[in-house]
Amino acid sequence: MFDVILFDLDGTLTESAPGIINSVRRVYRHYGLPEATDGELRRFIGPPLIESFGRYCGFSEEKAKEAVGVYREYFAEKGLFENAVYPGIPKCLEALRTAGKRLAVATSKPQPFCDRILEHFDLEKYFDAVVGIPLDNEKMSKAEVIGLALKALCKEKPSSAVMVGDREYDVLGAAKNGIPCVGVLYGYGARDELERAGAAAICENVGQLCSFLLK
Repeated sequence: MFDVILFDLDGTLTESAPGIINSVRRVYRHYGLPEATDGELRRFIGPPLIESFGRYCGFSEEKAKEAVGVYREYFAEKGLFENAVYPGIPKCLEALRTAGKRLAVATSKPQPFCDRILEHFDLEKYFDAVVGIPLDNEKMSKAEVIGLALKALCKEKPSSAVMVGDREYDVLGAAKNGIPCVGVLYGYGARDELERAGAAAICENVGQLCSFLLK
């Protein structure tokens, strides 16, 4: 069904919540903000950090940019690897490659961090392209990232491409590029979020996702 498959990173390939939560908690402490629960800090997983610091902390754009720097001080040293590959993902990626699918990563995580994570977990070998956001363009949208990933794989817009992700940003970004999105429930988004955004299909686990993509 699909020849080109784009994957989100956080909540789709890797369970990255611990490192992100710990990094955001460092920001809260740095600015003397009230202690937040893990559940509240999970809201930072998915959207661009500048957007989240503005929305959830009430920071101005300038202060949000500064907060991103504080976040990265912890994330680059420790948070990056407070992370784990979801069980079954390597086997799924191997099966997709064997079936002749072209694979890419399309993530709102900064490109250098994305590259280090994929290398650390030996996942980079499965992908024909890896696209994150540049360190100097924090406001790049998920739709822009997906568009760049499609261009990296295909000179012309593919007729059989799909995005795989766990949040509404993945679904909406895919739609802006004219491709469907398969939502996954083992990540950080809920079924109703994915359904409202217009996910073409929803898979509960990695095995179900792999079977769907190999149809």
